[in-house]
Amino acid sequence: MSYTESYIEGRNAVIEAFRSGKTIDKLFILDGLQDGPIMTIKREAKKHDVIVKYVDKQRLDHMSLEGKHQGVIASCSAYEYADVDDILKAAEDKNEKPFIFILDEIEDPHNLGAIIRTAHQAGAHGVIIPKDRAVGLTSTVARTSAGALNYIPVAKVTNLGRTMEELKDKGLWFACADMDGELMYNTDLTGAIGIVIGNEGSGVRPLIREKCDFRVSIPMKGSIDSLNASVAAGILAYEVVRQNMMKK
Repeated sequence: MSYTESYIEGRNAVIEAFRSGKTIDKLFILDGLQDGPIMTIKREAKKHDVIVKYVDKQRLDHMSLEGKHQGVIASCSAYEYADVDDILKAAEDKNEKPFIFILDEIEDPHNLGAIIRTAHQAGAHGVIIPKDRAVGLTSTVARTSAGALNYIPVAKVTNLGRTMEELKDKGLWFACADMDGELMYNTDLTGAIGIVIGNEGSGVRPLIREKCDFRVSIPMKGSIDSLNASVAAGILAYEVVRQNMMKK
């Protein structure tokens, strides 16, 4: 297992951290704040015997990595990367076929956070990211995921291609987002499936694309030739959901 930053910033992210059972060591709250979400955070802190320190804005701004703390920062046990086996176990525990996202060199933390949030909401069992040339689980990712990072395992691997081959041996099929691929409505995305989303600018790398069983496209009517990575991930995620619901 490996670890990343130990601060959680933003009201929703802190509330969800409490609700998910995450261990929080200390809270830093802007002195004088009394609104609803802050009062909820204070109640949770009291319930879990968490130390609360009331500080000025300058202190929070200094601690914050992206300057969007919304008046609260939690110091906590760091986010933990899962193993790929943890993701498969999550599917097994639910008696479901694995549904995984493979993210090939996503660089924007807002995109990664949004994808993690959508993956969780769509019922995916985990997200796999590469070790190099990609954003990790930063505090911006945690905040953008709106707490979903507390519920869905994220694995970081050295070699995406090798990981995909190992997952294929365990029965998974892979479909990558590709503008020249088969229309997603005409592709069977049920069963044990991995959705592959590529880099914001260059898309899925050829080496990774070659390991995919399907290349699927999203119908687009506008003049722009691509979608934001997190938007594409969301559309494909819910096509998987739709197909599985129709199959029942």
